[in-house]
Amino acid sequence: MKIPFTVEQFLGVFKEYNLTVYPIQVIFNIIALLCVFLILSNKNSSKFIFFYLGFLWLWMGIIYHLFFFTAINNAAYVFGVIFIFQGIFFFYYALRQEIKFKLTSGIRSYTSIALLLYSLIIYPLLGYAWGHGYPDSPTFGLPCPTTIYSFALLLLINGKIPVKLTAIPLIWSAIGFTAAFSLGIYEDIGLLAAGLVTLLFLILKEPDRI
Repeated sequence: MKIPFTVEQFLGVFKEYNLTVYPIQVIFNIIALLCVFLILSNKNSSKFIFFYLGFLWLWMGIIYHLFFFTAINNAAYVFGVIFIFQGIFFFYYALRQEIKFKLTSGIRSYTSIALLLYSLIIYPLLGYAWGHGYPDSPTFGLPCPTTIYSFALLLLINGKIPVKLTAIPLIWSAIGFTAAFSLGIYEDIGLLAAGLVTLLFLILKEPDRI
């Protein structure tokens, strides 16, 4: 796939975004950890979590894709619209009280924990190790680490994961990984892995106890 911009331009967009919106990245991380705490404490937190995921995807669609990424990539207009739709999907599910999040002793929950650790801690550390630390890096609240986090929470849904909620993140896991990896953002191998394991659980059609 031919990339219509250079790695310097790509990292430059991250830098401009990060310096412009700071300290929103810190707030995003705090709320992300709060969501995990609510699940661990067995609070009735589904509505809050879905609303937060919806907000994150709207933020990525409008703020990142439409306001920043379009400066170097016209495809970002399409990406922006797609991400906005995903945000709306999450808002819709926020109103469905029957969907709950639950941590179990099964492999799906263990996979979720691994993805949570990767998206919030390991991902930025790898970026720093590979020479594109803050502000020249995709921080939480940007598409790739936030999509990994979204997969992690979806894996904690009690019961079957709604396919509608996974379609766009799965597509992005392929698009985002291919583009970013070719530009040297090697930590995005975690994005592809997150998409593949989520797809595997969907194919198996097994409940969260697995």
